Amino acid sequence: MSSGHVSRDACVRMMATVATVCALSATPLTPQDLAADIPPYSETYRPQFHFTPERNWMNDPNGLVYYEGEYHLFYQYNPNGNSWGDMSWGHAVSTDLVHWKQLPLALSYDDNEMVFSGSAVVDWDNTTGFGTKTNPPMVAIYTSHNKSTGVQAQSIAYSTDRGRTWTKYQGNTVIDIGSKDFRDPKVQWYEPTKSWLMTVSLSAEHKVRFYSSKNLKDWELQSEFGPAGATGGVWECPDLFPLAVDGDPKKTKWVLIVNINPGGIAGGSAAQYFVGDYDGKKFTAEDEGAYTPPTGTVVQDFESTDFGSWTTTGTAFGTAPAAGTLDGQGAVSGYDGKGLANSFHSGDGTTGALTSPSFTVDSKYLNFKVGGGRYPHVDGTVMEQGPPPPGTVLADFEGGTYGGWTATGDAFGTAPATGTLPDQQEVSGFLGSGLVNSYRNGDSTTGALTSPEFTIDKDYVNFLVGGGNHPVGSGNPTAVELLVDGQVVRSTTGQDREALDWASWDVKDLVGKKAQIKIVDDNTGGWGHLNVDHIMLSDAQAHPVSQETSVNLIVDGKVVRSATGANSETLDWASFDMRPYAGKKAQIQIVDMNTSGWGHIVADRFTEADAPAKSVVQRAGWADYGKDYYAAVSWENAPGGKRYMIGWMNNWDYSGAIPTSPWRGAQSIPREMALRTVDGRIRLTSRPVNSVTSLRQGPSASAVGTTVKDTSKPLIGAAAEGKALDIEATFSLKDAERFGLKVRTGANGEETVIGYDTTTQELYVDRGHSGAVDFNSTFPGVQTAPLKAKDGKVSLRILVDWSSVEVFGGSGEAVITDQIFPSPASQGVRVFAENGSVKLDRAVVWHLGSAHK
Repeated sequence: MSSGHVSRDACVRMMATVATVCALSATPLTPQDLAADIPPYSETYRPQFHFTPERNWMNDPNGLVYYEGEYHLFYQYNPNGNSWGDMSWGHAVSTDLVHWKQLPLALSYDDNEMVFSGSAVVDWDNTTGFGTKTNPPMVAIYTSHNKSTGVQAQSIAYSTDRGRTWTKYQGNTVIDIGSKDFRDPKVQWYEPTKSWLMTVSLSAEHKVRFYSSKNLKDWELQSEFGPAGATGGVWECPDLFPLAVDGDPKKTKWVLIVNINPGGIAGGSAAQYFVGDYDGKKFTAEDEGAYTPPTGTVVQDFESTDFGSWTTTGTAFGTAPAAGTLDGQGAVSGYDGKGLANSFHSGDGTTGALTSPSFTVDSKYLNFKVGGGRYPHVDGTVMEQGPPPPGTVLADFEGGTYGGWTATGDAFGTAPATGTLPDQQEVSGFLGSGLVNSYRNGDSTTGALTSPEFTIDKDYVNFLVGGGNHPVGSGNPTAVELLVDGQVVRSTTGQDREALDWASWDVKDLVGKKAQIKIVDDNTGGWGHLNVDHIMLSDAQAHPVSQETSVNLIVDGKVVRSATGANSETLDWASFDMRPYAGKKAQIQIVDMNTSGWGHIVADRFTEADAPAKSVVQRAGWADYGKDYYAAVSWENAPGGKRYMIGWMNNWDYSGAIPTSPWRGAQSIPREMALRTVDGRIRLTSRPVNSVTSLRQGPSASAVGTTVKDTSKPLIGAAAEGKALDIEATFSLKDAERFGLKVRTGANGEETVIGYDTTTQELYVDRGHSGAVDFNSTFPGVQTAPLKAKDGKVSLRILVDWSSVEVFGGSGEAVITDQIFPSPASQGVRVFAENGSVKLDRAVVWHLGSAHK
């Protein structure tokens, strides 16, 4: 999020819809990483050619401007710690966009404001009067977040010494509309009107505003754009710039970047774009036309007076299809005909399921419309809470005292609670009559409760937890922590619900070690408390109760496909790929197990088809299809009219929990942007800046003309292995369903798979076994990007760093950026083909040296 942006508490509440258990890496940081004397930039996961601050938290890139031979990179920075907070502008400069020099803090927070995201320009004509014509000022335009009111307004600051020192303008703020969701100004000089142009976000309204000024101080509103495209999260960090189409300067289009969180193409944070025209006042996006889904056979449209052969449990779906909007519900739209499945009967407090009869899978895809809450199905959950598994109870908080546990602060009182505390919503799901509840005197109290030391002698630690979702690594956690040798090795939060539910840590790798459990409440904001009960060691895992609002495909009794709404009453298309289950028996189940806000689901028009229907999110334009490319913005004044863009290489779903220290946060490789016509549509494309090649070391290793069939094997051998690599590869399609490369491969099946699926015509990255993945439930998984082969060939450019992969497919229209946290020993590179063969025309691997040297 661009700067703190909705409050951190609100951000964490959004994360609660997708994150269940937030545990620090099963392979915790090595002791040398935690030691103070390790040389900087040599830590286990430290990127070697992506910018990171030497220490502390970093998020959005800010103030991107080129001046007197230097590219300036300012960035959201916490000068006081490794989690979000005290937002200020850090500063670094580079002459080539690869080798960066970190400079002192540029713009600091103070008692009144935090300095949120924004941009910088060189005021060549000294329109502000802050400098002179011979020494034009550099001017930063940033969002000032008022710490007492939460209001976000636009302010300016200036420098007359090449950005080294800054003075905040005495007349701040320069635009204040009294909003708490008005942020991230991107400013440029617009030559046709000889004026400054500001592009700024009304984040909660999914709108971008355009303002004009002659002096950067006095601004006039010109127009608004939006809502449009993907709107499943807040709109942040907008950017607007022109680009030639297919390199033709006579054919220019404008690109509007709108970063969104959550609701991105891969889940969570992402960079969306629109292509269109700008006339000096207004941006108009290209008309993509109305969407027509693939035709097929409708198997359930809910147009009858009852559910037919579909069966219901619970009360959420009523006894028959709903005729649209139900009592107390926002207006429902996007369904077909008159009826739909709607679980808002009696509001969000009801639960239940609607299940189809069993059928034999004989179609390629199942398309349907879905809306309502964004609470995904989580594997391992159950429909109702059962008894705890057998094991050793460490604490059940039934004795009227904390026993040998040590309490600090005032959040936990002197003894366990006996249930709900004054002014608290009803607490449920605990066992017996006692539990830990840190809501003493409300959310304003803080403290910790620490267990005596014990020996881990079983495979799992199970416990019941509820309350706030503020993970370890966020500014003020509410978390249950497992400590070994004084270090946090596992961590779990509540889900912003008073109902306790089972959480479980797999501790097989820690058996025999001494440990303690620490319950931490360091938060005084909304949901700034924690409920905990029945902590036990067991050889069996406890299963949490489902909180999903989802449409599921069930095969052999297991959920194999799942889709949710996007916290919207507007239904949108979704699709299940049924091909892997051809000939098998299956059922469709619409599930509402959630009683919180948006705790309902709406669905309609289940259709068997030969092609997948695409949602608004899938039809939108994305600058990157990976999990870790956000707050993307571009440099002003770049030499040669180039347009370079960079993004924060992280995702708000888990940004505070990634296992890095003493820094947290990295920037992507800067990319050169272009507009190209791909399959008849103008697409934004990107490629790594050319200067990356300056890091290539020694002779390259190559493989030519190799056919790979139904196997995975070393690409070249030891010469191609490494932690920092630049790989170019071209494949000729044969009959393999999937093929590609595996990087950072090692022991225990560790690998990051970079592949191409010929059946879906998609590039993909699978990081499910890439190393440390268990610090957040949304981290593992597969990211995909549409990519058609060209002349029967697929070309890839892959940048591998110590904790990331960036994959550029085709002409750069398919890009996937993902963080990975592998073992340092995992350095292998393999080529693979599945269900057939592929020809590797050519692969070249270069080792990349460190940009820090």
